[in-house]
Amino acid sequence: MGFTIDGLREIRELRLPGRLPRRLIRNSVRMAVAEYTGLWGWDVTPGARALRRGPGPGRPECSCGRAECASPGAHPLDPALTITAGTPLRQALADWDRAPGASVLLPTGRGFDVIEVPCAPGRRALLRLERIGLPLGPVAEAPHGRVWFFVAPGAAAQLPQLLYRMGWDDALPQLRCLGPGGHITAPPCEYGGYGPVRWLRAPDLECAEPPPARLLVGALAYVCHRAAG
Repeated sequence: MGFTIDGLREIRELRLPGRLPRRLIRNSVRMAVAEYTGLWGWDVTPGARALRRGPGPGRPECSCGRAECASPGAHPLDPALTITAGTPLRQALADWDRAPGASVLLPTGRGFDVIEVPCAPGRRALLRLERIGLPLGPVAEAPHGRVWFFVAPGAAAQLPQLLYRMGWDDALPQLRCLGPGGHITAPPCEYGGYGPVRWLRAPDLECAEPPPARLLVGALAYVCHRAAG
């Protein structure tokens, strides 16, 4: 994660009435794009959306138009459309408007990796980590029952060995890490037609850098192990 002073200045200008035309901010998704790229230093990729979800177990249609889409509403439209961190505000919003109605995806393996755990163990681990005062980065909860802990890049490659050394390798079925080539759906967007992703711990100036995975893995593996038991 790369907090930028220029990004903070631009976001402040964006929020001040009269400084920029109101048409530049039509909804919270565009504000999120501005903050993610300009303030927190994250790349943003336009993602597909789920068009509908019926009352039954059927899969929703995906805005990408592919009848047999493997991840309806939860994949990039085109990785080449990625808006890189630090793009000037007006350019970032103009680029975003080229994919109307897209969801906001954050590529992993660049500014951060993400450790993913089931929802209930993830919430318990978050309380435990906050109670003992370990450094934490942003934490998000997805509506399909997963919690995403932001950690320093490189965690995906290190995780299996970290778990093995700690004796928690049996947690791997429930605990996985998203690194290069992965992505997550960012608040306030919906994930796969299930509902919106939301922050359990939103990014702020006090946690501008995600922590090393080794600081969190023990607690996350422990709660996953207990849940499986």
